[in-house]
Amino acid sequence: MKNNDAKELTPTQIVNELDKYIIGQTEAKRAVAIALRNRWRRQQVEDVLREEIMPNNIILIGPTGVGKTEIARRLAKLSNAPFIKVEASKFTEVGYVGRDVESIIRDLTEAAVNMVKSEKTLEVQAKANDMANERILDILIPSIKRNGSSEDSIENGDETEKTDEDEFERNKKTRDWMREKLKKHELDDKMIEFDATAQAQISGMQILGPFGMDDMGINLQEIMGSIMPKKKKKRKTKISEARTVIVQEEAQKLIDMDAVQKEAIQRVEDSGMVFLDEIDKIAGANKSNGPDVSREGVQRDLLPIVEGSNVNTKYGVVKTDHILFIASGAFHIAKPSDLIPELQGRFPIRVELKSLTEEDFIQILTFPQNALLKQYIALLETEGVKLEFAEDAIKQIARIASEVNEQVENIGARRLHTILTSLLDEILFDVPDKIPSEKVVISGEMVTEKLDSIVKNRDLSKYIL
Repeated sequence: MKNNDAKELTPTQIVNELDKYIIGQTEAKRAVAIALRNRWRRQQVEDVLREEIMPNNIILIGPTGVGKTEIARRLAKLSNAPFIKVEASKFTEVGYVGRDVESIIRDLTEAAVNMVKSEKTLEVQAKANDMANERILDILIPSIKRNGSSEDSIENGDETEKTDEDEFERNKKTRDWMREKLKKHELDDKMIEFDATAQAQISGMQILGPFGMDDMGINLQEIMGSIMPKKKKKRKTKISEARTVIVQEEAQKLIDMDAVQKEAIQRVEDSGMVFLDEIDKIAGANKSNGPDVSREGVQRDLLPIVEGSNVNTKYGVVKTDHILFIASGAFHIAKPSDLIPELQGRFPIRVELKSLTEEDFIQILTFPQNALLKQYIALLETEGVKLEFAEDAIKQIARIASEVNEQVENIGARRLHTILTSLLDEILFDVPDKIPSEKVVISGEMVTEKLDSIVKNRDLSKYIL
């Protein structure tokens, strides 16, 4: 299992990494850091006990926009683990039209296969490049085989043999010279015609079943595509574009897909991570007809996957015993105790994320590597305009965001997006036509003038902010 990042990071280091992108929420960060480190610890335990150690699944409880999804997403990147984010409300009980919960594991396995395939492609990239250059070289200057000992040479005597040898040497020297030019990308703009592999297409035909057979990837195009021979399609492009296509084809030949699938399944089983968002939407025993009718059924279908079962995928059987599930929900209407008791028991760790304060908003605007103000500054830099935010302007934006969240609806850090869009609306529209200045400074007065009237008018702020 290639999971070196997880091995190197201690819980403290994991929290420090998450701090670069997520403000506050220390308890949630600690919980996920321990869960991630425990996966590595489990791998070091003796075989007999290793299988008995189950992951401690987590429920993150808190309003929208406080960092629940971001914590899970950054955690998966840190651990280089197969990761998938799904909305619990998208699934239906088996027997209803829609996606069944086993498709979560199939999608996770697909993500793992793509991840391992990308890694293997990088490993063979250098060799694939050399092979691609040789193919291009064969198109530009076909090689001549040394045939001095052929029947023709024997009949025509030494002179023909000498001519063949000279021609072979000239061809070899020209090819060597051309190979160097190809490696230095000096011929990239030259046009060539080459054969690209085209998979036989069976358009418009797909086998769909009522129980998520589409997720299994069992469709006519895939079955017939593997049986029918691959066709060659003539293409005429620049060498630079042809090289990209040919490198991909050569890399595919060098990768052992059986090994890729085997490693992908192992990664899913040992370090797979599922972020189950909106779990509160399937909580509660709503007995009314309509879309809520299968809520409890979805919970019951989720149960065997979370507690450990075997799921059939097109790459093989996947055991879900050690996949880490992180569920999240606002739980405004329902409570975690509204989930069925068996499912509650499979999520032993519960962490409540706090609502964001004015101070948190100031941090979110300025501190993270992908901070919102940095994004807008970078966007306007592309137009040659330098955007600056005065300190009092940042404080004022944070104050307004906090105020609107309290008065209208608490949507957490997402409120900053709506406020900055309204604040910078004129600047973003006028650049570059009407704003010749190379520097624009956003002051506290500008923020107050632009947004205070909207905030005071509650009816208007509901729609605009």
